[in-house]
Amino acid sequence: MSPDEESLAGAAELFKALSATSRLLILSALAHEPSSVSALTEATKLSQPLVSQHLRLLRGLNLVTASRSGRETIYSLTDHHVAHVIQDAITHSQER
Repeated sequence: MSPDEESLAGAAELFKALSATSRLLILSALAHEPSSVSALTEATKLSQPLVSQHLRLLRGLNLVTASRSGRETIYSLTDHHVAHVIQDAITHSQER
């Protein structure tokens, strides 16, 4: 069965979100463990405003969820299928 137009559009949005190296870094870090913005900033070596901006976009696409832990917000992957897509893409790019 062929995917419908809405499913294809959703997949295209996913690939657009994954097209930025910074977002791939953040999602890869979250694939290992849920993290705060400060932990993601340290793990990715990106600035705090940039990490926050990317997390906002990733939350909007339902790729990342946020939960409160005391005063911190902890981010995690909504679905581990995304981690598999990223790992498969990295593996594929290394096979050239």
